[in-house]
Amino acid sequence: MRKMVRSGRGAWTAALLAVAVTGSLMTGCTSGGGSPDDGRSPSQSRSPSETGTANAGPVLAVKIDNAPDARPQTGLDAADVVYAEQVEGGLSRLMAVFASTLPAAVGPVRSARESDLELLRQFHEPTLAFSGAQHKLLPLIDDAPLVPEPAGKVPDAWYRGTGKAAPHNLYLRPRRLMDSAPGDSALTTGFRFGAAPTGGTPETSRTVRFPSARFTFTWSAGRGRWLVAMDGTPTVTTDGKTVAPATVVIQNVKVHNSKYHDFLGNNTPFTESVGSGTAKVLRDGRVFDANWTRPEATGGTRFTTPDGAPMNFAPGQVWVVLAQA
Repeated sequence: MRKMVRSGRGAWTAALLAVAVTGSLMTGCTSGGGSPDDGRSPSQSRSPSETGTANAGPVLAVKIDNAPDARPQTGLDAADVVYAEQVEGGLSRLMAVFASTLPAAVGPVRSARESDLELLRQFHEPTLAFSGAQHKLLPLIDDAPLVPEPAGKVPDAWYRGTGKAAPHNLYLRPRRLMDSAPGDSALTTGFRFGAAPTGGTPETSRTVRFPSARFTFTWSAGRGRWLVAMDGTPTVTTDGKTVAPATVVIQNVKVHNSKYHDFLGNNTPFTESVGSGTAKVLRDGRVFDANWTRPEATGGTRFTTPDGAPMNFAPGQVWVVLAQA
């Protein structure tokens, strides 16, 4: 059960706009133009996925800073799903989704993007925690079927760490926003877990490149997991835990310019997570060719083998790298 109840769009918009002009919590957010109408309807019905039901409690999605100065991150190892997205300047940012457990702290937390709204439509009214957003994006966030939790809205849920300089030092205490984790039935992503399909090719390491960032996943037979490195540096949390998903999905998607820009004039890319395309699925030390389809925003993403059979993931954390097709 959420501790906070959404009371009205006007009050929410006022609160969000107040956050947008609070400089200490908005460092690094974007600015630019855009229309508040993106065709998203909060009342549109959802399609139940293969990994959960629309009646499950809300997941917690947190936008996590991935600049070199933000590392090591906190709480990343506890996420059920981690999405890697492209942002301004070809850099990367993460969105961690928590359902089975809520860590004591998560961060550093950064700002939301338009692409997040489409990606999060697959969940039932998720809670989105973010540092802020550019002011012309705030009406879209307010109208989206989610519960926005910008920095400062629940004061005791947020704090500034001492080990990093702003804006890379904003952290969230998830248990101040939600009474408990909703459980993995809330992961209405369409993912299937089970035995690996036949075939595949042995794989020891795979690198995915953004224009100004890269992710490398190296298979550890001893751990039965893929060890993550970002921009050439092994990914370890602040408490020394190695981030090692069981499954890595390299999902080839369309990435194009949006109507938004950051304060330097760099265009904010929009990543399309609705549609269809190809993917590579890494599990059990092998790489599998796959296809993906998500016909509508309210449904999860279905991954299949080239012959149309369901593509099962290995049980455990899943990383999805949304790569330029």
